[in-house]
Amino acid sequence: MKPAAFDYTKPADLADALSALSDEAKPIAGGQSLTPMLNLRLARPASLVDIRRQPDLLAVSETPDAIRYGAALPHAAFEDGAVPDGTNGMLRHVAGGIAYRAVRNRGTIGGSLAHADPAADWISSLMALDARVIVRGKAGETAWPVERFMLGGFTTVLQPGELITGVSVPRLSPSARWGYYKICRKTGEFAKAIGAVLSDPDRGVFRLVCGAVEVTPLLLEARDADAAAAEIDERLSDRPPSARQLHKIAVRRALEAIL
Repeated sequence: MKPAAFDYTKPADLADALSALSDEAKPIAGGQSLTPMLNLRLARPASLVDIRRQPDLLAVSETPDAIRYGAALPHAAFEDGAVPDGTNGMLRHVAGGIAYRAVRNRGTIGGSLAHADPAADWISSLMALDARVIVRGKAGETAWPVERFMLGGFTTVLQPGELITGVSVPRLSPSARWGYYKICRKTGEFAKAIGAVLSDPDRGVFRLVCGAVEVTPLLLEARDADAAAAEIDERLSDRPPSARQLHKIAVRRALEAIL
């Protein structure tokens, strides 16, 4: 099947890109999620707005407390250490496990967040890191916590004319520990279950996430494996026991990494 006809524009700058976006126009950068949807005619935009080479979306800026990454940075930039990592290696680890190298070369961090696949790596890992998704539109710029940015499977707060311009990730203290574990049928596939944890006592931060749950990842209140298992049973009570067990294993393995 071929995609439906569409116009293509390559704006000169970010302001022009934002002006070109609407209900009928979609941004495209890496295209790793949008292109298959176009081919299957699951998405039929009247126009594609090419934002891949926008300098503002490829920039990295640092403050003492956080690093802001441009939304069009590819996964490979994190995997290869081409951008600074204030998470003691967590971003690099997560990026290296996304799909296959060809996908990591083109797929972007902003595109993954905008697509909001519940089984995608960035959604769960950035939630554990308490990152902010930077969204710009006509009303200005808003920094959304990941758990508020994603409303459900493939559903976000993004409105027509709005664009993810970056992701702000807090710097971890040198003593911070993290764990990330996902269960897949085979390497390169989307996860069946994800566990992500951050323990940063010097900053007073502990965040435990159960991901790939078909909706927004769960930010758990539990701080140990037994309590996490009980919470997963309660919050995913409508899922089969076998599915809940996968999530319990993923979370437990993530927790084991910080012991």
